[in-house]
Amino acid sequence: MLPATSKLCAAISYRHLRNMTGLRRQAAVAISQELSRLASRSPGPSTWIHQVRRRSSLLSSRLEEKPFSEMEMSYIKQGEEALQKSLRILEDQDDWKTETVAGNGDKVLSKVLPDVGKVFRLEVVVDQPLDRVYGELVDNMEQMGDWNPNVKEIRILEKIGKDTVITHEKAAATPGNIVGPRDFVSVRCSKRRGSTCVLAGMSTTYGAMPEQEGFIRAENGPTCMVLRPLPGSPSQTRLTWLLSIDLKGWLPKTIINQVLSQTQVDFAKHLRQRLARRGPV
Repeated sequence: MLPATSKLCAAISYRHLRNMTGLRRQAAVAISQELSRLASRSPGPSTWIHQVRRRSSLLSSRLEEKPFSEMEMSYIKQGEEALQKSLRILEDQDDWKTETVAGNGDKVLSKVLPDVGKVFRLEVVVDQPLDRVYGELVDNMEQMGDWNPNVKEIRILEKIGKDTVITHEKAAATPGNIVGPRDFVSVRCSKRRGSTCVLAGMSTTYGAMPEQEGFIRAENGPTCMVLRPLPGSPSQTRLTWLLSIDLKGWLPKTIINQVLSQTQVDFAKHLRQRLARRGPV
């Protein structure tokens, strides 16, 4: 089925075939059937992640009624690149070292990658269903500054299609101003297939958001969060957060490592508090 689906999608990428409504509908049906077949074959997240990495979700963007500009396509590709790089990092289970383990079982691990530097991985279980966690992190993204003290503000600068956004994030200064104010401009994409969600991102440039006075423009990525129901307990969500940040400026590595691992532990704590305050759906 896959070769036929690939050929069909390739056909609609040609300009003179894009406006053939029947062909586009046929391609959409073929992709939907293929994803359903993959999901039924293996309910676990590993197969889906493998498929996403191999078959770009850009295929689905070609089915949009509104064509994307060259610049918009470049942002979509950046988001897809961040997603694929992040998943490759997470799939490699070797050489992760434990940074910290909280009393409730929350764990932060790290490893050093030749082309990325040091990355951190948070592993937690949240006592809320996946839809609630996903909604808070994606649909209510701009409200994160209301409940996460490490975030001063997140603003969506532009939405591109269903899955991609450009954001500007201001990070709050750390206690004692050990790490001064930083900001980030990022491209983010969210993909949801079956019971698995992946939220990925990386730094980008955006003409309408140059460097801001009083902030050091830091860089992040590839970074992602993977959400999936806890096996046997659909009311709980396993959250994995891959964090990769270059804070820029002169900072000792020991301070950077301490700040980033603590940021992840704090995030899990504040996310739980936020969801608890909002009460049941």
